[in-house]
Amino acid sequence: MLFNKLFVVSSLFYSAYASSNIFLDLTKEAYSLLHVPQKEVIPGHYIVMLKSDTELSDFNSHYNQLYTLATKFNSLNGDENEITHVYNSTTIKGYAGKFDHNLLKELLSLDDIELVEQDSVVHINNVVTQRGAPWGLARVSHEDRLSFRTFNKYTYDENGGEGVTAYVVDTGVNIEHVDFEGRARWGKTMPSGDKDEDGNGHGTHVAGTIAGKKYGVAKKAEIVAVKVLRSNGSGSTSDVIGGINWTVQDHNEQRLKAKASGKAYKGSVANMSLGGGYSRALNSAVDRAVRAGITYAVAAGNDNQDACDYSPASATEPLTVGASTISDDRAWFSNHGRCVDVFAPGKDITSTWIGSKYATNTISGTSMASPHVCGIMAYYASRADKVLSPEELKNKVLDDASEDKLSDLPGLTPNLLIYNHESQ
Repeated sequence: MLFNKLFVVSSLFYSAYASSNIFLDLTKEAYSLLHVPQKEVIPGHYIVMLKSDTELSDFNSHYNQLYTLATKFNSLNGDENEITHVYNSTTIKGYAGKFDHNLLKELLSLDDIELVEQDSVVHINNVVTQRGAPWGLARVSHEDRLSFRTFNKYTYDENGGEGVTAYVVDTGVNIEHVDFEGRARWGKTMPSGDKDEDGNGHGTHVAGTIAGKKYGVAKKAEIVAVKVLRSNGSGSTSDVIGGINWTVQDHNEQRLKAKASGKAYKGSVANMSLGGGYSRALNSAVDRAVRAGITYAVAAGNDNQDACDYSPASATEPLTVGASTISDDRAWFSNHGRCVDVFAPGKDITSTWIGSKYATNTISGTSMASPHVCGIMAYYASRADKVLSPEELKNKVLDDASEDKLSDLPGLTPNLLIYNHESQ
């Protein structure tokens, strides 16, 4: 029972729980490991991240100790403790579940724990829906502001993205859509009891911008659906970390398969157009995935606030993306500040959708900007003469970006707009 029950996120969340007095008896050292997000926490549920250098044998020993402790406290208090997720890839090791205060105190005393964080809610990052034209691709391939002559012209290498895997960590993907030409596959569904399908449309839209034949930046990349959010566009941080952990596992498997078969392999990229309040656990998971070899693009968020207050936008290793408009303004909703790395088109973006294999939709948000960057990362990776490291790929995007093209940027926000240098 302890390891078979899976947690389904309730529709009710109580942020007041974060200020509860249950943590007052913790030692100073234990309290320093504990992080409670400020927004939409999930009562009684926690994410535990082990230190990044934890060996597999140490992880197994820790897990056995966890099982013993959970069984002990369950015998005293009923089944109040359960494990809902186990993270065990090369760089991400930890777990998540429902833990009572007694077990939580024991966990916080263990030496191999990096942090314990209360689970919380994350959401997709789109804002409005309206009709419009797919101008975003044209902007990617022109250094100067779009004109009547250039607004619908996308200049690119037709083999861009070939040999690259693009993970879409989102609501799922309509993998049967004609724009994907059979290059999309279902990878993993994290929410308990959910279907292997995109019931929202958000993830499908993102995937189309990354690698669709008509709507995508890197038109030959392979798309992998990693469903971490439900059809209502929200989910738990623990599910998102589970999805990130799976991308690392699959990335390692695909790399070894390609090497054994001699198949062309140019690496992996990933996109996360989702977010919530600041989360040390989520930031740590994304950073570790990048260190494992997957270059991530993440949305800055849509609250017109400092991106450093949001996750995964505030993570160190991925490219954090703000949204721009067709007139080269910062989109009014886009988060900003020093945690943003670069901007990309994010207002009135047309891409693939759900409902049929031909469906499209036009929506706005930093969710739409981030996949432009993920696409250009796949594009650059495919054209390199070697497999680029995440650091090399990130630097390539930033070095090639157009400078000082955007207006309405608050202080400390970089004035960089992605550019593929194909229209020179």
